[in-house]
Formats: sequence, C-alpha cells, structure tokens
Amino acid sequence: MKIAGGCHCGKVRFEAEVPEAVDLLDCNCSICRATGFLHLVVPHRDFRLLTDADALTSYRFGTGAANHLFCATCGIKSFYQPRSHPDCWSLNANCFDESVPLKVEGFDGLNWFDAKAALDGASHAG
Repeated sequence: MKIAGGCHCGKVRFEAEVPEAVDLLDCNCSICRATGFLHLVVPHRDFRLLTDADALTSYRFGTGAANHLFCATCGIKSFYQPRSHPDCWSLNANCFDESVPLKVEGFDGLNWFDAKAALDGASHAG
C-alpha cells in the first residue's frame, strides 16, 4: 500500500510503498520519547522524498550513526536515517496523512544494544 506524510508546515513531504501488514516500533530512547516518534522502517528503495531536501536540517548525537532529519521551518521529524537499519528510512507514523492500522511493538532504546540484538532475531518488515 502507498502511504504519504510529512511535517506540520508542508515543506517536507514523502510517500512510501509498504506491505499491508507491518509493525511499528515504539522506542523509549531519549530522542524518540521526547519527539513522540513511532517508527515504520522502510527500505530506501521504497521511499520517495517529494519536496526539496534543502527544507531539512540534521541533528546527530551519541555515535553519530543516526541522521535525525527535521523540517527547518516547523521542526517536525517526519522521517530519519536510523542507526539500527542503515539501508532503510524510519518514518514517523504520527506524520502520516491518514491513520494506518498498524501493530505497535516496544523497542527498548534505553538499552539499545540488547534491543537491537532482539530485533535482529525477530521477523520485521523493512
């Protein structure tokens, strides 16, 4: 199915192809908890940025592996490059244009290495 979404002001817009049945990850790390990010992990090939990438600003912390992208105008993080899935984008389900019925699974980002190992052992879309 095709989903679309973006930031609050509309300067960042995207669309993606996702399977009908996918799981969201609800991470409890410091940045995901603070921004209310619900992760839908999508391979790079299935994502398309519809607006100019110049509308985005970047923030990196910790290892610097994740590239947290925010709208430079309204500050909303509608998608970013996660360190857990270097070949995928993580889309914020709270930024989708329409509500999509998806299953939400917890991800213990406060204990990232253990959570990533558990994630790698599980079956996930993306």
